[in-house]
Amino acid sequence: MNSIRRTRFIAWITAGSLLALPAWASPIGDVVERPAWTWPPVVVVCLLLTAGIYSLGISKMLRSDAKSSLRRIAVLYFVLGWISLVVALDSPIHEIGEQLFWVHMTQHEILMLISAPLLVFGRPLVPLLFALPLSWRERAAALGRTKAFRKAWNTISTPIVAWVLSAIALWIWHIPWLFDQAVQSDWIHAAQHTTFLVTALLFWWPLANRTSALDYGAGVAYVFTTALHTSVLGALLTFAPRVWYSSYLATAFAWHITALEDQQLGGLIMWIPAGTLLLIVALVLLFKWMNESDARWQYTRMADLTRSSNGVIQ
Repeated sequence: MNSIRRTRFIAWITAGSLLALPAWASPIGDVVERPAWTWPPVVVVCLLLTAGIYSLGISKMLRSDAKSSLRRIAVLYFVLGWISLVVALDSPIHEIGEQLFWVHMTQHEILMLISAPLLVFGRPLVPLLFALPLSWRERAAALGRTKAFRKAWNTISTPIVAWVLSAIALWIWHIPWLFDQAVQSDWIHAAQHTTFLVTALLFWWPLANRTSALDYGAGVAYVFTTALHTSVLGALLTFAPRVWYSSYLATAFAWHITALEDQQLGGLIMWIPAGTLLLIVALVLLFKWMNESDARWQYTRMADLTRSSNGVIQ
């Protein structure tokens, strides 16, 4: 009973504790380092290069006939997505995530459920292409029209493939041995984050670019089943009787929390906030599906009435 009460208490303090973490959970002694902003050269270069190329593309579009196709909301989505990447990868969240499992889970959820959809709905491909010299842009367009490229892209961006890849990435990287390796190695950690971000981008792509393969109805199932299997993993972490990841045995205690409580909180973050966000998306798609079905029914009814009226007149 005490364990259940403790779990419920942890769930309530999740959101507020992330912002207040440095104040209420300063590390003890020299077991862990104090959190600070980190600027890994590879991450910084990639982020700055992306921002620079995107800004150049936007500038060129504003001076060309493509200005009319530029949507402010898309630019806002991309900017917010880029900022969320900075927060996830360079802020104290990154460093604390190597000391507390629940912060690490928060970092992953930011990448997969905030950064990825914002970047996809930002539709940055056109501005990025516009930044290139005309000759390079034409070569890129020619490559995109090749049969091999279209076949490869159409395969990996198919909803079922995107769903499976994102699910496999999530479950495999949470295998205890592999997760511990990611915490202990910067390169494996970078591979983990890259895998999460890339597969999340693929997951959100079919939702942002609707096709006959994923209408609103199929989108509900697409998102709901993702919420289901991620919630299962979150529940397994929350109710596990022992610690899965040995890397946090010493560091969690230094933040005034046991490793098992740390794991419970991380599981709850994956289970409740992340699952709730996905369910909200599924409900939005359900609402759009119902409206679309109603509009189709109204159109069919009007067409039948029109045909009936024409028959009477004749």
